[in-house]
This record gives sequence, C-alpha cells and structure tokens, in this order.
Amino acid sequence: MAPPADKITPPRAPREKSGGRMEPLARLPVFFALAGKRVVVAGGGEPAVWKAELLSAAGAHVLVLAEEPCADMMALAADAPGGPISLEHRAWTPEDLAGAALAIADAEDEAEAAHFAQAARAAGVPVNVIDKPAFCDFAFGAIVNRSPLVLGISTDGAAPVFGQAIRAKIEAILPRGFKRWAQAAQDWRAGVAALNLPFQARRAFWEGFAARALAAPEREPDESDRAALFRSIETMRPQGGTGSVVLVGAGPGDPELLTLKAVRALQSAEVVLYDDLVSPQVLDFARREAKKMLVGKTGYGPSCKQSDINGLMVQLALEGRRVVRLKGGDPMVFGRAGEEITACRAAGIPVEVVPGISSPQGVAATLVTSLTHRDHARRLQFVTAHARDGKLPKDLDFRALSDPAATTIVYMPRRTLAELVARLVEAGIDAQVPALAVFSATRPEQVVVSAPLTRLADEVERAVSAGASGPCLVLYGHALSEGQAALMDTTSARVS
Repeated sequence: MAPPADKITPPRAPREKSGGRMEPLARLPVFFALAGKRVVVAGGGEPAVWKAELLSAAGAHVLVLAEEPCADMMALAADAPGGPISLEHRAWTPEDLAGAALAIADAEDEAEAAHFAQAARAAGVPVNVIDKPAFCDFAFGAIVNRSPLVLGISTDGAAPVFGQAIRAKIEAILPRGFKRWAQAAQDWRAGVAALNLPFQARRAFWEGFAARALAAPEREPDESDRAALFRSIETMRPQGGTGSVVLVGAGPGDPELLTLKAVRALQSAEVVLYDDLVSPQVLDFARREAKKMLVGKTGYGPSCKQSDINGLMVQLALEGRRVVRLKGGDPMVFGRAGEEITACRAAGIPVEVVPGISSPQGVAATLVTSLTHRDHARRLQFVTAHARDGKLPKDLDFRALSDPAATTIVYMPRRTLAELVARLVEAGIDAQVPALAVFSATRPEQVVVSAPLTRLADEVERAVSAGASGPCLVLYGHALSEGQAALMDTTSARVS
C-alpha cells in the first residue's frame, strides 16, 4: 500500500552534482610544448639516448652534457629526428640548467641523482632522473605516436612492462591514418575559430569531423570534407540562438550497455539532467566541463516535480545550452518522455531521442533467458503498477495480463505487487506461472528473486529484508520456465 499523504516526503528541487567527478590520479598526464625550447640532458649512456631522441622529436633544442658519450648518442647528435642535439664532452654544472624547459639526468648513484635534482629545482626547472622516481618531478610514459595525435600511458612506475603491453595493444587497434586526420584538425582549427561560431555549431563541426575520421581512418581528408562539414553545420544549427534537448537512454545500469550514440550525446552536452536510476559510471562518460544536475524521481521518496524538470530543461535550452536528459533504461518506456517532448515542442526547442537498452532487455541478457520463447509466448507486454497517486492503476486489463501465452513485464511494482497478484488470480491466472523480481538489474549488486507468481510478493519482502535494494522489475510468464533451474541457482547465490 502507498503511504498516507502526510507521510510522503516533500518534493525536492533539482540540484547540481558537485565534486567526485575525478578519482585520484597517480600522475597528472600533461603534454609539454617543447618546440624551440632548450632542454638539458646530463649523461651520455644508452638510457639517455632514448630520452634525447624523444625530446628532439618534440622539437626541443637538446643540450647533452657527457664526458664520455656512447656511440649511439654521438650518432643521434649527428642525425637528430627533430630539434637539434648539441653534444658537449664535459660534466654538467648548475649554471647549465638556468632557463631550461626541462632537465633530465642519467645518474649513476643516489648522491649524484640528489645533487642534480636539487640543482634543477633550485633553478625552477622540472627534473627527471632516469630510473630514479624519488628524484623525478615528471615521468616518461609509453607513447603511441600518431602525431599530432599522441597518447601517453603511465603506470606510475609500478609496471613499465605492463604499460608497454598496453601501448602495443593500442598500436594494433589505432589506425595509422588517424595521423592524417589529426593533422587536418590542426590545419583547420584556426579557420573554424575565425568564423566565431557559437558553441553548438563548433561542437557540431568537430563531432562531424570525428565521425568522418572514425568511418574512414585511412582516407586522406581533403577540402571536400571540410566543405561538407560546414554545410552540415548550417542544417543542424538551431535558429535564434536556441539550444537543444536530447533524451538519452542510460540503460539499466551497466555502463557497458550504453550505445555509441548515447556516449556521443553525453560527450557533447553542456548540461546533463539525470535521474536517480542512472549509475555514477554512466555519468563518467559526460564531458568533465558539463554541468550535471540530479532531477530524480523516486517512488514514495524525495522527488523533483515533473513540471519543475520540464521547466528547467526548457529554460536551459532557451539559454542556448545543449541539454541531455539522461534517463534509466529506455526513455520511451515508462520514462515520462512524452511529457518532456511536449514541453520542448511547445517552447520551439529542437528535441531528439537516443534509445537505450531497456531494463527487461538487460535482465533477459544477464539471466540468458528468452522472453519470447516460441513454445511459450506469442506476446510480450509492458505495464506499470504505479499510477500518479502511487496506487495500482485502475484501468489495467487483468484478463490480458493473465494471458498464459504472454510474457509480462511490470515496472515500479514494489508497493502494489501483492494487490496486483491478487487481481491476477481473480482474473484466472495460473498460480504456478514462473515469476522473477530483479533488483538493480545488470549492476554488480543485482539480486534476483525467483518464485511462482502467487508467492513472489512474500519472497520479495524477504529479499528486501536481506538487503536487496535499487529499482525493481517483475517478470512473469511460462517462457521463463526454460531457464528456471539456472535462475534458481542465481537466486540462491545473490540473495543468500
């Protein structure tokens, strides 16, 4: 039963998600612009050769100080890959470090390493002592080079071989043609910036650019690509500075079930309005700079009014923002999408929908159970057990919901499940029809309760008492009998 009106928690206002957006980093990944800048390398052994080559490739003017440089260092100085390498046959002095962009040393012992690091820091120069992390302000990671597209990989010195293995994996899957596309982006950026396009149009240009690069990575981008991208901007750009709204399905919880289109929408959003049912891992796909606001609605708990959500969404879009309305499951299945679409259209705001994996689809996949086995089900039906007043809807067709040849999915069933089952029994449903209640579908904390339908409400209450939590979905129908043994094993494992 629904709680008395005087016990219902008052509505809550939309609120911005603050903090917790970035987990702790062992290292801050940064990329130094070294073209034309002086970098000092102290030491001429094999470990210093690779560092000097990297620095030269980045355009630095490398000064190598070594009393007895190895043959490879002398050969490198004679044939530098980028910026010049000056080799002086002498020991370094603190004066050499003044004004340098970086200082790198191949030190033989701890005392020499400490001396070099102290001198570099005194000169205000970031320092790296090869293979001695205690004396390093920065580290060289494994590199995937598709310059100007460059990827750096760090394990914070814990497992360099592991980092190299990851680099090799990325090298194998990252098309070499991305180098040409990245160069085109660098060449075109100034021209795009000179047009003084609004954020929406700039974002649309680069999203289109990325889509073309991913679709044809080995093709040489040319002026026809650039012209086509600008033409597409004109067709996509909202009129009068108005923003847009995208309703995005976040799926049932597992972030790996997000569609590629959903990820692209999140990465282009300026504001994300999200529900309580959206997992934090899904929010991580949004741009770091995007404002994230919780506008959740929970059964019998603190909830934002739908009218407030509609108003906020419209207001943000009228300000010219690109708004993503992120909903659990699929927005078009019991996601109040119709009300939000109507509000956007009434305000003249462009609105689109990105579908998501629905909770029933996620449950069926997780439990490896067909919802429409042709020997048992000719129909799949979806119904909500939660009306506007929090009670069982009065207009449900219980005869249809008792159809033995259907698989039925019940959304928001927790408070009205016992009443729903009683009405189904009155309508003649088979009391032994297989039924499931699934909490937090597809998430690590998922709990599955399996029982004949007439016993399900009692089993659900026991599961809740044992700690089951999160959104609940009920499924019943003879199609579920095909995997009953496996489901019982899953239930005992998850609920116990």
